[in-house]
Amino acid sequence: MPSSLILALALSLALHASLLLPAAFKRGTPPSPPVLQAMLRLPVKQAEPNAEPLLKDTLANSEAPPVVKPPPPPKVQQAARPKAVAKAVPRREVEAAQRKLSEHLFYPEEAVARGLEGEVRLILTVSDNGRITDVHVGVSSGHAILDKAAERAAWTMGRVNWAYSRELILPVTFRLVD
Repeated sequence: MPSSLILALALSLALHASLLLPAAFKRGTPPSPPVLQAMLRLPVKQAEPNAEPLLKDTLANSEAPPVVKPPPPPKVQQAARPKAVAKAVPRREVEAAQRKLSEHLFYPEEAVARGLEGEVRLILTVSDNGRITDVHVGVSSGHAILDKAAERAAWTMGRVNWAYSRELILPVTFRLVD
């Protein structure tokens, strides 16, 4: 290494040391940070005049609001229906329908995999010759896949010659067995 570089390095170190070292000795040790103190205080409750409670006791109110009755439904002339509709559907008809439906009903694989259960109430409309003319869900099971399976099975039943009713409410139960 040339002697001029060594001389430049030594002068640079001396100059930097003369500028930085006196400032470091003047500072000394840094002062300790102040001690933090925390205190918890309960909030001051301010009394609000005429403040309504969040929950009202509506049953204790002695003044009952006037009861407004809805208007009666308009009277509609209906076509004469056979007497079989006015009577309750005999239990034997429902049981016979359930037996015939069980021959055509299947539990959908997707419903089994998902563990779905429920009861569907179908409304079957039956013609004079015993043929099913309409099937729709009266009360759903809460799962569309079970409702559709019950409807499909009811349509495949074909004729229900033993049914003397025009409409039949048919409960279809889907239960998984352990």
